[in-house]
Amino acid sequence: MNDSRSNSWRVTAHGVELFIHLQPRASQNRVVGVHGESLKIALTAPPVEGAANSALLRFLAFQLKIPVSSVSLLGGEKSRDKHLLIRTTNVAQIDQCLTAMLRRVDKKNRDD
Repeated sequence: MNDSRSNSWRVTAHGVELFIHLQPRASQNRVVGVHGESLKIALTAPPVEGAANSALLRFLAFQLKIPVSSVSLLGGEKSRDKHLLIRTTNVAQIDQCLTAMLRRVDKKNRDD
């Protein structure tokens, strides 16, 4: 299921585990690409009092067209490297959305 260009997510019995490298205080909210084994996301939120974590959950829920309550932080609360769980029974939809996000970033980078 997972795109061969990235090991940023994996399907589990509970849904989809997602590994994120977060860049807080960015100029805009966007998916940047892949950073090592993680999906790199830039957000305008500052890394204080959980603001960036909350913004990340909202951003991903919007991008994946799922409720915010379906996205939870498993690890990395005070780190740039986050481990998330997307609780869903439709893992194929999540996989397709994540793959499409990476393809859009790749296409934009090639066009620049």
